Amino acid sequence: MDAFIVAITSVWTDSGFSAFQPGNAIMILVGLVLLYMAFAKEFEPLLLGPIAFGCVLANIPRNGFEEGVMALISAGISHEIFPPLIFLGVGAMTDFGPLIANPKTLLLGAAAQFGVFIALAGAMVIGFTPQEAAAIGIIGGADGPTSIYLATKLAPHLLGAIAVAAYSYMSLVPLIQPPVMKLFTTQKEREIVMEQLREVTRFEKVVFPIVTTIFISLLLPSVTSLVGMLMLGNLFRESGVTARLADTSENALINTVTIFLATGTGLTMSAEQFLNFDTILIIGLGLVAFIGGTAAGVLFGKFMNMFDGGKTNPLIGSAGVSAVPMAARVSQIVGAKANPANFLLMHAMGPNVAGVIGTAVAAGTMLAMLAPK
Repeated sequence: MDAFIVAITSVWTDSGFSAFQPGNAIMILVGLVLLYMAFAKEFEPLLLGPIAFGCVLANIPRNGFEEGVMALISAGISHEIFPPLIFLGVGAMTDFGPLIANPKTLLLGAAAQFGVFIALAGAMVIGFTPQEAAAIGIIGGADGPTSIYLATKLAPHLLGAIAVAAYSYMSLVPLIQPPVMKLFTTQKEREIVMEQLREVTRFEKVVFPIVTTIFISLLLPSVTSLVGMLMLGNLFRESGVTARLADTSENALINTVTIFLATGTGLTMSAEQFLNFDTILIIGLGLVAFIGGTAAGVLFGKFMNMFDGGKTNPLIGSAGVSAVPMAARVSQIVGAKANPANFLLMHAMGPNVAGVIGTAVAAGTMLAMLAPK
């Protein structure tokens, strides 16, 4: 009998129940809410689902994640392995044709990064360090992998909150953007029908990723891995002779890496790191950044409209945030509601893919200024 009691006591002492804290319960509840949003409400389920489940796992005391496969998944984030691989798949899925056909939309992608710097300034005002503020501000680019990449370099202790904010706002694009777009445009501007884009040659589509990689990498070497993998994936797509590599990159590879990246992000959401006032501030600043970027893109679209004889529909400026292709679809939806004959999707894809490049450039600029030398 004594041996049985000793065995039971040993099991209880070694169990997670004996070390379970109120903070663990709160974070497991957060994970369950996120799972509900992902699977019941379909808010970015491919990303939010693994993040949410990773959050639940991270808050099981004595889970032994210091070694084994979970340790390797965490290392894939901390050693910046997963974000570039995600970019490889994104590049294979991306058509830069609309941007090449209408190069001025690159300016819309740049303008939408204004929200990043609004949030950066706000974060510094309320007491975050410049490095923390930069990592928070990049949420405004609506680019999860870039947000994770920058956070691991500048503020790894804020990674969980930043990643959750970035992916949450990406999933809420259809809810957040339309009111902002309507606030800064008139009915007449929303009704503008844009001219059909010219056809882009295969030569242009092959040259673009090569030239872009060389130029941006020389200017901002710290983001060479992100930009390089993005453009390599696009070369697989556009070369015409690497269809198998393009298919693997945009399907099997990106799906596999997404599972690891999202789950690893969830593993950073332990109660010790997540349950603090900074998390609330980060989520609020992320919203400011996202709204600011959307507004800046639309306002710059209005500016372009003034100087091109009314040919630019300002709604496409909202697609300058890099939530591809969701932000472009929202531009199309809002434009079609104003004018059923309007088809803005291809025009909006120009600033949308420019936003991907713009967010990487913004991240590289911050790294150049703030990363430890």
